[in-house]
Amino acid sequence: MFSIGDFARLGLVSVRMLRHYDAIGLLRPAHVDPVTGYRSYQAGQLARLNRVVALKDLGFTLDQVGAILDDKVSAEELHGMVRLRRAQLAAQISADLSRLRGVEARLRTIEKEGFMSTDDVVVKKVAPVRVAQLAARAASYETEDIGPVIKPLYQQMCERLEAAGVPMQGPGIAYYLPEDDGTVMVHATFPVNLDPVNLDSGQVHDFEVVDLPGIETAATIIHRGPMENVGPTFQTLAHWIEDNGYQALGLAREVSLHCPPDLNEWVHELQMEIAKA
Repeated sequence: MFSIGDFARLGLVSVRMLRHYDAIGLLRPAHVDPVTGYRSYQAGQLARLNRVVALKDLGFTLDQVGAILDDKVSAEELHGMVRLRRAQLAAQISADLSRLRGVEARLRTIEKEGFMSTDDVVVKKVAPVRVAQLAARAASYETEDIGPVIKPLYQQMCERLEAAGVPMQGPGIAYYLPEDDGTVMVHATFPVNLDPVNLDSGQVHDFEVVDLPGIETAATIIHRGPMENVGPTFQTLAHWIEDNGYQALGLAREVSLHCPPDLNEWVHELQMEIAKA
């Protein structure tokens, strides 16, 4: 038998915690001295304590922990719960980091308000281009929703073109089509020298081949660095459009001019179709 202090040290918990577990019936002492009230525990009770702490750290309430233990959860089942919780926590951490990066990017946008020159905006005509593309839906046009969709699309697009033996004829082009429900269809494309798929000819690909229409009048600007920091560049473009009496027609295309492993060296051209207001 072990005193409550010794048992706490062996179980790597506090005495206060053991007293609380006793009070709510989660882990009763093996013996309580009727005169002194001293609590004593047996080594075998460490197994239950281990499960209590593990389940609590997984996010279960103490009431839930008691119910699970009463069902005599096995070590294998506990391992399964740990694996599931690990995946949930990893997803939560990833989402939180993405949200934090979004906040930091928004702060950088605020800091640069009024300091970016609209002299970098160039108006030009964009020629039509035939592209191979894949598409997927994003929850919104926010960076934290677009990033997890566009990156896998480009990776899949590269893999499928390589598997089909189709060379890319130019830089990647991303474009976006808003849906009525607020979601956005994200398209990742590469220019290719292929005929559009014709079922009668037997030509079949695991990607679409379409003609991306040209833009008669496009306001364009170069963005350097990670796309999660594109806010100031977009806002500079927006100011130029408004200041020069234009209106934007749809969402901008993003042309990947240079995308090395170092995101700080990325170069994209933003192309937004415009018309006189």
